Amino acid sequence: MTKMTDDRIDPITLEVLRNQFESVAEEMGQTLIRGAYSPNIKERRDCSTALFDAEGRMIAQAEHIPVHLGAMPQSVDAVTEYDPEPGDVFVLNDPFRGGTHLPDVTMVSPLAPDGEIVGYAVSRAHHADVGGMTPGSMPAGAREIYQEGLRIPPTRLVEGGEIREDVRSLVLANVRNPSERKADLQAQLAANERAEVRLASLFDEHGRETVLDGFDAVIDYSHERIVHEIEALPDGTYEATDVLEGDGLTNEDVEIAVTVTVDGNAVDVDFAGTADQLDGNLNAPLAVATSAVYFVVRCVTDPEIPPNHGCYEPVTVKAPTGSLLNPEPPAAVVGGNVETSQRVTDVVFTALAGAAPDRVPAQGQGTMNNLTIGARDSSFTYYETIGGGFGARAGKDGMDGVQVGMTNTLNTPIESLETEYPLRVERYALRPNSGGRGQFRGGLGLERTVTVDRDATVSLLTERRRHAPRGVGGGEDATPGANLIDGEPVAAKTTVDVEAGTTVTVRTPGGGGHGDPADRDDEAREADRDDEKRTETGDER
Repeated sequence: MTKMTDDRIDPITLEVLRNQFESVAEEMGQTLIRGAYSPNIKERRDCSTALFDAEGRMIAQAEHIPVHLGAMPQSVDAVTEYDPEPGDVFVLNDPFRGGTHLPDVTMVSPLAPDGEIVGYAVSRAHHADVGGMTPGSMPAGAREIYQEGLRIPPTRLVEGGEIREDVRSLVLANVRNPSERKADLQAQLAANERAEVRLASLFDEHGRETVLDGFDAVIDYSHERIVHEIEALPDGTYEATDVLEGDGLTNEDVEIAVTVTVDGNAVDVDFAGTADQLDGNLNAPLAVATSAVYFVVRCVTDPEIPPNHGCYEPVTVKAPTGSLLNPEPPAAVVGGNVETSQRVTDVVFTALAGAAPDRVPAQGQGTMNNLTIGARDSSFTYYETIGGGFGARAGKDGMDGVQVGMTNTLNTPIESLETEYPLRVERYALRPNSGGRGQFRGGLGLERTVTVDRDATVSLLTERRRHAPRGVGGGEDATPGANLIDGEPVAAKTTVDVEAGTTVTVRTPGGGGHGDPADRDDEAREADRDDEKRTETGDER
């Protein structure tokens, strides 16, 4: 074990406390998932939970959604400006005040098991609707944030232990499916309450000072480990560019440029040269871009390092004000959190391949394939991100039909989907040959076809429909994705009203290949042929 800079905690106690802190965050997540009503949270688990200290430093997180977790510290910073008191709970979703995009509603609770604030519990959950111009609050054609839903700055939802009904009523009056929203908000409150109960039990078990010393110690431990890993990377400046396929209003490519500088034990990431903020909704708050960078740095160093404030300290992230990755109000941002974050991940991986080529995979699907279907009468709202191909790695094939990059959700089981919504799943299968060939092949994408049994509005926010996920080291590119409505191709980003009986098909991209296909061994080739036989259950239109 790395020698600790804080000798107040012995290594055994440190390891016990570290696991217990992570257990607090995990129990918060379990409470949220069990208590939620919407399938988006209880089935897909589109939510995240974390524990912070009184200074707003992340201590531990549940292994949930990367784009949520890396951006959470800004939420705590925003709340502390309002002088929180024990018994308060703040709610927020404003992307310019600590949020990510409007459907991600965050709750921040001061933790004061003995009457003095010693930390914060934070839960973030993607709500299936928060108002705005379309059911599901993921409109492809939004031009400003006001069209995307109800925008909540840090606001006391609970004060002195009592729910403020005026605030809750205001929120529920501006969303579709208010009864479901109310239940999901209550589940978040329960998750945060669980954190205080668990922290009180740790005080009883170890003593207050030991627990608070443990906060410092776990941060120091992660910091020392990440610094050691960064020092092992070759110093230098590494650059890369990539593009987004339009912003929902135009189809013109939008460039993201990055310069990564590794200098000793620090990493500086600068997005100078990235496009200006857009008229459409792919703008990503700097917190979202920062979250993507943190994710990549952990992947190319040691993902086993406990994720907390100590991992993030050696990494700085900059983007020009008014750019795609640091937009100013009233920029629309709902697609930035889900799609632009994925491209930031791709471009930073590509840059760092120059420093750690064996740790960087071929490109994965590079999109969350956001599908939202909802009724104008507010009777239902379905939202899902759909998995695809994971890029091949040095020494290993990519995974088939998984979430990639900045998301880590499950799928909605067909049984649950058809029970909860007026939808029928007609097809759900792997796409044959969609992964890029290589010495190690890329993972396969998916095809999902859904029939809508009621008049509804369909919104699609997707990427990698024109530009395929790239292979590396001689590996071939993957097959791009495609969207169809009643069998006819539609744009990567679109919102359209449909009649009952309409089918919506999402074909997700595969992952790129790694290495020369000629070097693939015979056993792997035979396995590929078997896989093709299993997946070829229907024609590829």
